[in-house]
Amino acid sequence: MIWLVIRYALLALAAAPLGYYAVAIVAASRFFRERPAPTSNFAPPISILKPVRGLDREAYENFASFCRQDYPQFEILFCATDREDPAVPVIEQIIRDFPTRSVRLLIGSEPLGASDKVNKLCRMVREAAHEIVIVSDSDVRVEPGFLRAVAAPFSDSKVGGVTCLYRGITDGSFAADLEALGNSTDFSAGVLVAWLFGGVKFMLGAVMATTKARLAEIGGFESMADHFSDDYELGSRIAARGYRIELSTFPVSIVYPQMTFRDALRQQIRWNLSVRYSRPWGHLGLIFTQGLAWLVVVVSLVHTWLAALGYAAAYSLLQTDMALSVGARGMGDKIVRQEQWMMPFREAFAFFAWVLSFFPQRIHWRGQEFNVRERRLVPVQPNNSR
Repeated sequence: MIWLVIRYALLALAAAPLGYYAVAIVAASRFFRERPAPTSNFAPPISILKPVRGLDREAYENFASFCRQDYPQFEILFCATDREDPAVPVIEQIIRDFPTRSVRLLIGSEPLGASDKVNKLCRMVREAAHEIVIVSDSDVRVEPGFLRAVAAPFSDSKVGGVTCLYRGITDGSFAADLEALGNSTDFSAGVLVAWLFGGVKFMLGAVMATTKARLAEIGGFESMADHFSDDYELGSRIAARGYRIELSTFPVSIVYPQMTFRDALRQQIRWNLSVRYSRPWGHLGLIFTQGLAWLVVVVSLVHTWLAALGYAAAYSLLQTDMALSVGARGMGDKIVRQEQWMMPFREAFAFFAWVLSFFPQRIHWRGQEFNVRERRLVPVQPNNSR
Protein backbone atom coordinates (compact mmCIF):
# COMPACT_ATOMS: atom_id res chain seq x y z
CA MET A 1 0.00 0.00 0.00
CA ILE A 2 2.75 2.45 0.93
CA TRP A 3 4.59 1.56 -2.26
CA LEU A 4 1.47 2.33 -4.32
CA VAL A 5 1.13 5.74 -2.68
CA ILE A 6 4.80 6.51 -3.39
CA ARG A 7 4.46 5.27 -6.96
CA TYR A 8 1.42 7.41 -7.76
CA ALA A 9 2.95 10.41 -5.99
CA LEU A 10 6.09 10.14 -8.12
CA LEU A 11 4.05 9.76 -11.29
CA ALA A 12 2.05 12.86 -10.35
CA LEU A 13 5.24 14.83 -9.68
CA ALA A 14 6.57 13.75 -13.08
CA ALA A 15 4.08 16.14 -14.65
CA ALA A 16 5.91 19.11 -13.09
CA PRO A 17 8.73 19.43 -15.65
CA LEU A 18 6.23 19.19 -18.51
CA GLY A 19 4.26 22.04 -16.94
CA TYR A 20 7.48 23.99 -16.42
CA TYR A 21 8.43 23.64 -20.10
CA ALA A 22 4.97 24.83 -21.15
CA VAL A 23 5.16 27.87 -18.84
CA ALA A 24 8.66 28.70 -20.13
CA ILE A 25 7.36 28.63 -23.72
CA VAL A 26 4.58 31.06 -22.77
CA ALA A 27 7.06 33.30 -20.93
CA ALA A 28 9.42 33.41 -23.92
CA SER A 29 6.55 34.19 -26.28
CA ARG A 30 5.38 37.11 -24.15
CA PHE A 31 8.85 38.46 -23.36
CA PHE A 32 10.17 38.49 -26.92
CA ARG A 33 6.88 39.38 -28.60
CA GLU A 34 7.56 43.10 -28.47
CA ARG A 35 11.06 44.46 -28.63
CA PRO A 36 10.49 48.13 -27.85
CA ALA A 37 12.76 50.55 -29.68
CA PRO A 38 14.98 52.44 -27.22
CA THR A 39 13.88 56.03 -26.63
CA SER A 40 16.02 57.98 -29.07
CA ASN A 41 16.06 61.21 -27.06
CA PHE A 42 17.05 59.52 -23.79
CA ALA A 43 20.77 58.88 -23.87
CA PRO A 44 22.42 59.88 -20.57
CA PRO A 45 26.20 59.49 -20.31
CA ILE A 46 27.32 56.04 -19.14
CA SER A 47 30.38 54.56 -17.47
CA ILE A 48 31.15 50.94 -18.43
CA LEU A 49 33.12 49.08 -15.75
CA LYS A 50 35.20 46.04 -16.73
CA PRO A 51 37.19 44.19 -14.07
CA VAL A 52 39.77 41.95 -15.75
CA ARG A 53 41.86 39.03 -14.57
CA GLY A 54 43.68 37.01 -17.21
CA LEU A 55 43.16 36.93 -20.96
CA ASP A 56 39.87 35.68 -22.33
CA ARG A 57 39.48 34.09 -25.73
CA GLU A 58 39.06 36.74 -28.45
CA ALA A 59 39.55 39.46 -25.82
CA TYR A 60 40.32 42.20 -28.36
CA GLU A 61 37.01 41.71 -30.19
CA ASN A 62 35.14 41.54 -26.89
CA PHE A 63 36.57 44.87 -25.74
CA ALA A 64 36.30 46.50 -29.16
CA SER A 65 32.58 45.73 -29.39
CA PHE A 66 31.99 48.17 -26.52
CA CYS A 67 34.00 50.86 -28.32
CA ARG A 68 31.82 50.50 -31.41
CA GLN A 69 28.60 51.51 -29.67
CA ASP A 70 26.16 53.83 -31.38
CA TYR A 71 25.85 56.13 -28.37
CA PRO A 72 26.70 59.82 -27.85
CA GLN A 73 28.71 59.82 -24.60
CA PHE A 74 30.24 56.99 -22.62
CA GLU A 75 33.51 55.89 -21.09
CA ILE A 76 35.07 52.47 -20.48
CA LEU A 77 37.07 51.74 -17.36
CA PHE A 78 39.20 48.60 -17.12
CA CYS A 79 40.81 47.52 -13.87
CA ALA A 80 43.57 44.89 -13.70
CA THR A 81 45.34 43.55 -10.63
CA ASP A 82 48.79 44.54 -11.91
CA ARG A 83 50.64 45.40 -15.12
CA GLU A 84 51.71 41.77 -15.53
CA ASP A 85 48.14 40.75 -16.30
CA PRO A 86 48.10 39.41 -19.91
CA ALA A 87 44.98 41.47 -20.65
CA VAL A 88 46.88 44.75 -20.16
CA PRO A 89 48.61 44.82 -23.60
CA VAL A 90 45.26 44.13 -25.28
CA ILE A 91 43.61 47.00 -23.41
CA GLU A 92 46.48 49.31 -24.33
CA GLN A 93 46.00 48.33 -27.98
CA ILE A 94 42.28 49.15 -27.66
CA ILE A 95 43.20 52.61 -26.33
CA ARG A 96 45.45 53.20 -29.34
CA ASP A 97 42.95 51.85 -31.87
CA PHE A 98 40.00 53.90 -30.58
CA PRO A 99 41.51 57.32 -29.83
CA THR A 100 38.12 59.08 -29.97
CA ARG A 101 36.73 56.93 -27.17
CA SER A 102 37.26 57.58 -23.49
CA VAL A 103 39.00 54.39 -22.36
CA ARG A 104 40.99 54.21 -19.12
CA LEU A 105 43.08 51.45 -17.58
CA LEU A 106 43.33 51.30 -13.80
CA ILE A 107 45.89 49.14 -12.06
CA GLY A 108 45.23 47.65 -8.65
CA SER A 109 42.46 47.96 -6.08
CA GLU A 110 42.14 48.07 -2.32
CA PRO A 111 41.67 44.54 -0.87
CA LEU A 112 38.36 45.23 0.84
CA GLY A 113 37.15 41.64 0.69
CA ALA A 114 37.69 38.18 -0.74
CA SER A 115 36.18 38.97 -4.15
CA ASP A 116 38.86 40.42 -6.42
CA LYS A 117 36.17 41.39 -8.92
CA VAL A 118 34.16 43.37 -6.38
CA ASN A 119 37.30 45.03 -4.99
CA LYS A 120 37.98 46.35 -8.48
CA LEU A 121 34.38 47.49 -8.90
CA CYS A 122 34.65 49.53 -5.70
CA ARG A 123 37.54 51.50 -7.19
CA MET A 124 35.97 51.85 -10.63
CA VAL A 125 32.70 53.23 -9.26
CA ARG A 126 34.64 55.88 -7.33
CA GLU A 127 36.53 56.90 -10.47
CA ALA A 128 33.60 56.65 -12.91
CA ALA A 129 32.64 60.01 -14.38
CA HIS A 130 28.94 59.30 -14.99
CA GLU A 131 25.87 58.48 -12.89
CA ILE A 132 24.76 55.35 -14.77
CA VAL A 133 27.26 52.52 -14.45
CA ILE A 134 27.23 49.24 -16.36
CA VAL A 135 29.26 46.34 -14.99
CA SER A 136 30.18 43.87 -17.71
CA ASP A 137 32.41 40.81 -17.54
CA SER A 138 35.54 40.74 -19.67
CA ASP A 139 34.27 37.83 -21.81
CA VAL A 140 31.12 39.68 -22.92
CA ARG A 141 30.62 40.84 -26.53
CA VAL A 142 27.84 43.21 -27.56
CA GLU A 143 26.17 44.60 -30.67
CA PRO A 144 26.16 48.35 -31.54
CA GLY A 145 22.72 49.04 -30.04
CA PHE A 146 23.57 47.63 -26.62
CA LEU A 147 24.01 50.89 -24.71
CA ARG A 148 20.79 52.43 -26.02
CA ALA A 149 18.84 49.31 -25.07
CA VAL A 150 20.26 49.20 -21.54
CA ALA A 151 19.95 52.96 -20.94
CA ALA A 152 16.32 53.22 -22.10
CA PRO A 153 14.64 51.74 -18.97
CA PHE A 154 16.35 54.32 -16.74
CA SER A 155 14.02 56.97 -18.18
CA ASP A 156 11.60 55.56 -15.57
CA SER A 157 12.71 56.67 -12.09
CA LYS A 158 11.24 53.47 -10.61
CA VAL A 159 13.85 51.37 -12.43
CA GLY A 160 16.84 50.68 -10.19
CA GLY A 161 18.71 48.24 -12.39
CA VAL A 162 18.86 46.59 -15.79
CA THR A 163 20.29 43.20 -16.69
CA CYS A 164 20.54 41.05 -19.84
CA LEU A 165 20.18 37.44 -20.90
CA TYR A 166 23.19 35.99 -22.66
CA ARG A 167 23.98 33.46 -25.38
CA GLY A 168 27.28 31.74 -26.16
CA ILE A 169 30.08 31.98 -28.70
CA THR A 170 32.26 28.86 -28.52
CA ASP A 171 35.21 27.24 -30.25
CA GLY A 172 32.93 24.39 -31.31
CA SER A 173 34.18 21.93 -28.69
CA PHE A 174 31.64 19.54 -27.14
CA ALA A 175 32.21 20.79 -23.57
CA ALA A 176 31.88 24.49 -24.47
CA ASP A 177 28.77 23.87 -26.58
CA LEU A 178 27.28 21.89 -23.69
CA GLU A 179 27.77 24.85 -21.35
CA ALA A 180 26.54 27.41 -23.89
CA LEU A 181 23.41 25.39 -24.63
CA GLY A 182 22.53 25.39 -20.95
CA ASN A 183 22.78 29.16 -20.65
CA SER A 184 20.61 29.81 -23.71
CA THR A 185 17.96 27.24 -22.84
CA ASP A 186 17.36 25.99 -19.29
CA PHE A 187 19.10 28.88 -17.46
CA SER A 188 17.45 31.62 -19.54
CA ALA A 189 14.14 29.75 -19.39
CA GLY A 190 14.29 29.87 -15.60
CA VAL A 191 14.93 33.62 -15.69
CA LEU A 192 11.96 34.14 -18.02
CA VAL A 193 9.66 32.07 -15.80
CA ALA A 194 10.71 34.25 -12.85
CA TRP A 195 9.99 37.33 -15.02
CA LEU A 196 6.53 35.98 -15.87
CA PHE A 197 5.62 35.41 -12.23
CA GLY A 198 6.36 38.80 -10.77
CA GLY A 199 9.54 40.02 -12.42
CA VAL A 200 13.23 39.47 -11.73
CA LYS A 201 14.64 40.61 -8.41
CA PHE A 202 18.25 39.79 -9.18
CA MET A 203 20.93 40.63 -11.72
CA LEU A 204 22.81 38.42 -14.17
CA GLY A 205 26.57 38.82 -13.95
CA ALA A 206 27.22 39.36 -17.66
CA VAL A 207 25.56 42.79 -17.52
CA MET A 208 24.55 44.68 -14.36
CA ALA A 209 23.45 48.27 -14.87
CA THR A 210 22.45 50.66 -12.09
CA THR A 211 23.18 54.16 -10.85
CA LYS A 212 25.58 55.55 -8.29
CA ALA A 213 22.59 56.76 -6.28
CA ARG A 214 21.11 53.27 -6.03
CA LEU A 215 24.52 51.84 -5.13
CA ALA A 216 24.90 54.39 -2.35
CA GLU A 217 21.52 53.38 -0.92
CA ILE A 218 22.64 49.76 -0.49
CA GLY A 219 26.12 50.52 0.84
CA GLY A 220 27.93 50.32 -2.49
CA PHE A 221 29.89 47.37 -3.79
CA GLU A 222 31.91 47.63 -0.57
CA SER A 223 29.05 45.88 1.25
CA MET A 224 29.35 42.92 -1.14
CA ALA A 225 33.13 42.49 -1.19
CA ASP A 226 32.97 39.06 0.47
CA HIS A 227 29.78 37.77 -1.11
CA PHE A 228 29.75 34.76 -3.42
CA SER A 229 26.88 35.87 -5.68
CA ASP A 230 27.48 39.59 -6.15
CA ASP A 231 25.05 39.69 -9.09
CA TYR A 232 22.21 38.21 -7.02
CA GLU A 233 23.06 40.43 -4.04
CA LEU A 234 23.12 43.61 -6.13
CA GLY A 235 19.76 42.96 -7.74
CA SER A 236 18.00 41.71 -4.63
CA ARG A 237 19.19 44.63 -2.48
CA ILE A 238 18.06 47.21 -5.03
CA ALA A 239 14.71 45.43 -5.46
CA ALA A 240 14.28 45.27 -1.66
CA ARG A 241 14.33 49.08 -1.61
CA GLY A 242 11.32 49.20 -3.92
CA TYR A 243 13.02 49.68 -7.27
CA ARG A 244 12.33 47.58 -10.34
CA ILE A 245 14.96 45.39 -11.98
CA GLU A 246 14.37 45.47 -15.73
CA LEU A 247 15.25 42.45 -17.86
CA SER A 248 16.34 43.75 -21.26
CA THR A 249 15.15 42.06 -24.45
CA PHE A 250 18.61 42.83 -25.88
CA PRO A 251 20.77 39.71 -25.29
CA VAL A 252 24.55 39.82 -25.15
CA SER A 253 27.10 37.14 -25.99
CA ILE A 254 29.57 35.32 -23.77
CA VAL A 255 32.75 34.13 -25.49
CA TYR A 256 33.52 30.80 -23.87
CA PRO A 257 37.11 29.66 -23.48
CA GLN A 258 38.39 26.35 -24.72
CA MET A 259 36.88 23.91 -22.25
CA THR A 260 37.40 20.38 -21.07
CA PHE A 261 34.48 18.45 -19.66
CA ARG A 262 35.95 19.04 -16.20
CA ASP A 263 36.00 22.81 -16.80
CA ALA A 264 32.37 22.80 -17.89
CA LEU A 265 31.37 20.70 -14.88
CA ARG A 266 33.15 23.07 -12.48
CA GLN A 267 31.39 26.04 -14.02
CA GLN A 268 28.01 24.34 -13.85
CA ILE A 269 28.54 23.33 -10.22
CA ARG A 270 29.58 26.90 -9.38
CA TRP A 271 26.32 28.19 -10.88
CA ASN A 272 24.31 25.61 -8.92
CA LEU A 273 26.10 26.59 -5.73
CA SER A 274 25.30 30.26 -6.31
CA VAL A 275 21.61 29.30 -6.46
CA ARG A 276 21.94 27.00 -3.46
CA TYR A 277 23.50 29.67 -1.25
CA SER A 278 21.33 32.57 -2.38
CA ARG A 279 17.98 30.76 -2.85
CA PRO A 280 18.03 27.32 -1.13
CA TRP A 281 14.42 26.45 -1.99
CA GLY A 282 14.95 27.54 -5.59
CA HIS A 283 17.97 25.25 -5.79
CA LEU A 284 15.94 22.32 -4.44
CA GLY A 285 13.14 23.12 -6.87
CA LEU A 286 15.48 22.71 -9.86
CA ILE A 287 14.62 19.01 -9.74
CA PHE A 288 11.25 19.91 -11.27
CA THR A 289 12.98 21.37 -14.33
CA GLN A 290 14.87 18.12 -15.00
CA GLY A 291 12.63 16.37 -17.52
CA LEU A 292 15.12 13.68 -18.48
CA ALA A 293 15.49 12.49 -14.89
CA TRP A 294 11.70 12.27 -14.54
CA LEU A 295 11.48 10.36 -17.82
CA VAL A 296 13.66 7.69 -16.24
CA VAL A 297 11.35 7.65 -13.20
CA VAL A 298 8.24 7.29 -15.36
CA VAL A 299 9.70 4.50 -17.49
CA SER A 300 10.64 2.66 -14.29
CA LEU A 301 7.17 2.95 -12.74
CA VAL A 302 4.55 2.64 -15.48
CA HIS A 303 3.21 -0.76 -16.45
CA THR A 304 2.72 -0.23 -20.18
CA TRP A 305 5.11 0.81 -22.90
CA LEU A 306 2.36 3.04 -24.34
CA ALA A 307 2.31 5.23 -21.20
CA ALA A 308 6.11 5.46 -21.19
CA LEU A 309 6.11 6.36 -24.89
CA GLY A 310 3.45 9.02 -24.32
CA TYR A 311 5.48 10.70 -21.57
CA ALA A 312 8.65 10.48 -23.65
CA ALA A 313 6.90 12.12 -26.61
CA ALA A 314 5.47 14.91 -24.46
CA TYR A 315 8.86 15.50 -22.85
CA SER A 316 10.67 15.58 -26.18
CA LEU A 317 8.20 17.94 -27.86
CA LEU A 318 7.91 20.40 -24.98
CA GLN A 319 11.60 20.44 -24.11
CA THR A 320 12.55 21.00 -27.76
CA ASP A 321 9.99 23.76 -28.21
CA MET A 322 11.18 25.46 -25.01
CA ALA A 323 14.80 25.40 -26.18
CA LEU A 324 13.85 26.83 -29.57
CA SER A 325 11.43 29.42 -28.14
CA VAL A 326 13.94 30.77 -25.63
CA GLY A 327 17.32 30.21 -27.23
CA ALA A 328 16.83 30.14 -30.98
CA ARG A 329 13.77 32.28 -31.72
CA GLY A 330 14.02 34.55 -28.69
CA MET A 331 17.75 35.12 -28.27
CA GLY A 332 18.86 34.32 -31.81
CA ASP A 333 21.36 31.72 -30.63
CA LYS A 334 22.70 29.74 -33.61
CA ILE A 335 24.19 27.05 -31.37
CA VAL A 336 20.72 26.06 -30.15
CA ARG A 337 19.55 25.41 -33.72
CA GLN A 338 22.74 23.73 -34.87
CA GLU A 339 23.32 21.56 -31.79
CA GLN A 340 19.75 20.68 -30.84
CA TRP A 341 20.71 16.99 -30.84
CA MET A 342 22.90 17.66 -27.79
CA MET A 343 20.02 18.65 -25.53
CA PRO A 344 19.54 15.19 -23.90
CA PHE A 345 23.27 15.17 -23.07
CA ARG A 346 22.90 18.70 -21.72
CA GLU A 347 20.01 17.66 -19.46
CA ALA A 348 21.92 14.64 -18.15
CA PHE A 349 24.95 16.86 -17.52
CA ALA A 350 22.81 19.47 -15.70
CA PHE A 351 21.25 16.81 -13.47
CA PHE A 352 24.66 15.38 -12.58
CA ALA A 353 26.00 18.86 -11.68
CA TRP A 354 22.89 19.58 -9.61
CA VAL A 355 23.34 16.40 -7.58
CA LEU A 356 27.02 17.17 -6.99
CA SER A 357 26.15 20.67 -5.78
CA PHE A 358 24.54 19.20 -2.64
CA PHE A 359 27.96 18.05 -1.47
CA PRO A 360 30.73 20.30 -0.09
CA GLN A 361 32.46 22.04 -2.97
CA ARG A 362 35.22 24.56 -3.42
CA ILE A 363 34.63 27.44 -5.80
CA HIS A 364 37.18 27.78 -8.62
CA TRP A 365 37.30 31.20 -10.26
CA ARG A 366 40.05 32.69 -12.44
CA GLY A 367 42.80 30.59 -10.86
CA GLN A 368 41.58 31.13 -7.29
CA GLU A 369 39.91 28.73 -4.86
CA PHE A 370 37.31 29.59 -2.23
CA ASN A 371 35.13 27.93 0.34
CA VAL A 372 31.71 29.46 0.99
CA ARG A 373 30.57 30.18 4.54
CA GLU A 374 27.16 31.80 5.06
CA ARG A 375 27.09 33.03 1.45
CA ARG A 376 30.53 34.63 1.82
CA LEU A 377 33.76 33.72 0.07
CA VAL A 378 36.62 32.40 2.20
CA PRO A 379 39.89 32.11 0.26
CA VAL A 380 41.61 28.73 0.46
CA GLN A 381 45.14 29.16 1.67
CA PRO A 382 47.79 27.82 -0.76
CA ASN A 383 48.98 25.17 1.66
CA ASN A 384 45.40 23.85 1.98
CA SER A 385 44.56 23.80 -1.70
CA ARG A 386 43.98 20.53 -3.47
